[in-house]
Amino acid sequence: MSFPRIFSSVALIAGLTAGNAQAAAPASQADSRAAFQTQAWGASGRIANTHYAVEQVRFLSQGTEIVGNLLLPSGHVGPRPAVAVMGPVGFVKEQSPMQYATRLAREGFVVLVFDPRYHGESAGTPRRLESGAAKTQDLQAALEYLAQRAEVDSAALHLLGICQGVNWAVDAAITEPRVRSVALVAGHYLTPQTALMYLGSEQEIERRAARSQAALKQFQESGAVDYIPVVSERPTPPNPDALLKASAVQQFYSRWADRHAFWNFHGLWENRIAMMSEAGIWGHRADQAMAKLSTPTLMVHADRAASGPDIPRRLFASIPAASKELVWLGQENQMQFYEDPITLDRVTPELTRFYHSQTVRTR
Repeated sequence: MSFPRIFSSVALIAGLTAGNAQAAAPASQADSRAAFQTQAWGASGRIANTHYAVEQVRFLSQGTEIVGNLLLPSGHVGPRPAVAVMGPVGFVKEQSPMQYATRLAREGFVVLVFDPRYHGESAGTPRRLESGAAKTQDLQAALEYLAQRAEVDSAALHLLGICQGVNWAVDAAITEPRVRSVALVAGHYLTPQTALMYLGSEQEIERRAARSQAALKQFQESGAVDYIPVVSERPTPPNPDALLKASAVQQFYSRWADRHAFWNFHGLWENRIAMMSEAGIWGHRADQAMAKLSTPTLMVHADRAASGPDIPRRLFASIPAASKELVWLGQENQMQFYEDPITLDRVTPELTRFYHSQTVRTR
């Protein structure tokens, strides 16, 4: 299968920095971050409970401000191992990353969840641009921030990728020698086979890639940004332009776009991504990246998780890391890996065990 029109997320970033890439976004794409608070942070920017304290933190990635939540476990003396988390496509930190973060903090890890550039409370334009290259750089910046915190053991830095975030966690692990281990949970592994599974035909893949390239060219020339929805506005009929068409996915994400003040703790998720992003998503080659992955790797998956049962097993077999483990839960589905307490409480002990085992081995 060939993808002659698809370009990488690295090429997308390069394209955005050329020509008129710095043009201001139209007023209709106004930054929604102004005067927004997910929590009543107060003057300290810190909220504490019995098991952990959470701080609102800011750091730079490629000169752009990133806003995150840093969870610091209570009752532990001395520097702790730390985990930086990358979530699903178009995510904000308040979604599945926070579900894992609170559990890992209870296990004694310092955990950093954050909105990547262009998303949520973080800065960067155009808004809602999906870029694997940018997310990989953001993970590297997150590791740098963690390494500078007094509460963190800088020799025990780990990564967690969830759903499509596994792709960028892999890329960061390959390029960042400080990563002691990487965990890949319910991965939406971006390969040609995955693109065909989700889009249905090579013709549809090529159509979307061509549309994405045209949107990038338009942005370079005029600064105008076209968008597609992440999920359909209603369960049926599915919007043919939506990135993800499954009704279960639509039912999960639709509630996150509510902007009533009572839902501010949901963060600033929006049901859109920049159209120019799409070719870099479906054209990514996780299979090529994972063939270079020498970092200790834990893969957690299930029969009904994203990518299905076969693609993850083939990718796991291709990982050259001397230390790697595959944990298969069974019949759990993708949504359960996002927010089902029973599933999350099965996954967290596996993450804890693996991270600790790799921390000990590297000393």
